[in-house]
Amino acid sequence: MKVFVGVGLGPIQTGIFMSGAAKGNFDRIIIAEVDDKIKDAINNSGGKITINIAADDHIYSESYENVEVYNPMIDSERAKLVLAASEACELATALPSVKFFASTAEWMREGFELDPERQRFIYTAENHNEAAEELEKALAKDFSNTHCLNTVVGKMSGVVSAEECRKLDLQKLCPGAGRGHLVEQFNNILISSCPGVEDRQVQDLSAKQDLYPFEEAKLYGHNAIHFLLGCLGEQADREYMSELRSLTEIMAKGRAAFINECGAALCKKWAGADELFTPDGFQAYAENLLERMTNPFLQDAISRITRDLPRKLSWDDRVIGTIRVLMEQGIEALILREGALLAIVDEFGKDEDAARCGLKALWSGAPEAGQNAVLDFIFKKVK
Repeated sequence: MKVFVGVGLGPIQTGIFMSGAAKGNFDRIIIAEVDDKIKDAINNSGGKITINIAADDHIYSESYENVEVYNPMIDSERAKLVLAASEACELATALPSVKFFASTAEWMREGFELDPERQRFIYTAENHNEAAEELEKALAKDFSNTHCLNTVVGKMSGVVSAEECRKLDLQKLCPGAGRGHLVEQFNNILISSCPGVEDRQVQDLSAKQDLYPFEEAKLYGHNAIHFLLGCLGEQADREYMSELRSLTEIMAKGRAAFINECGAALCKKWAGADELFTPDGFQAYAENLLERMTNPFLQDAISRITRDLPRKLSWDDRVIGTIRVLMEQGIEALILREGALLAIVDEFGKDEDAARCGLKALWSGAPEAGQNAVLDFIFKKVK
């Protein structure tokens, strides 16, 4: 019997890993989820989940069966997850942060100890470049045939409230669920490589021998420009990303920042790593993403993109991290700087001293000289 275990029941889990497990004909799809309301709704529906998929010209739905959901906070259900972990050959974590690995690893470890030699692939999808390494640390025990793999999830998705589902004629996850999931049709998810990875059964995953360049292209290209466009759209008083398609100045800025700033820096840094990191390869990547980011059927709210500013303004994330990559490669981040300033003012106000203090607090632990160089650039004091 083929068993897949997912941790977390957001749109990344349902739209990528559950979808891939269903296409891979897993006999059981078991999900760990602490939200009892959605857990009960799915189990009471007979274990059938439906998601909405945005193509470039319409929305359609797909349903997946044989889904079981258990809450690891409930002892009797935790025991079921432990047993499932022992039997699973593929697992996927899709949690809000790697900080949740500590509790997840406890029941996973117990399950793995029941069958320590089983071959397992664990896909970590926490939008963290070293999520796999963090999960390995949390497991705190070496299982020789269990491989934690990083992912590059270049697939946009979101949660849709029950009210919005009614308004937009979208399917809820199941009867009784208070929400639906809307994901884009794009489905080429990159994962890191390991011995035996060719045996995996979850579909629509592509293994790369060296994933790190692609992780940087995602965070310091895709995510950086998505956020920049969101900030510019918010300034223009727009609600959805699709509204930006008609704003030629904003789209031109996004395209220029993507190709001439992010692209130039990443192609210089990762020259020779892959066709992506060539002028033509990166331009094609950028043009494709600009179309996908503004897909009207994705219903992507700008407020979703510009939320959680402290995280997005942190030292290694999509705003400051991207500016730092450009600085290291000797390329000026003039358009990206414009977006950074919009986010900084939104978070800390217009007072430069207060903003500097706030940013330094976010960057605690980063080299002082590096912090000062970035601050001087952002606040127009380039030496």
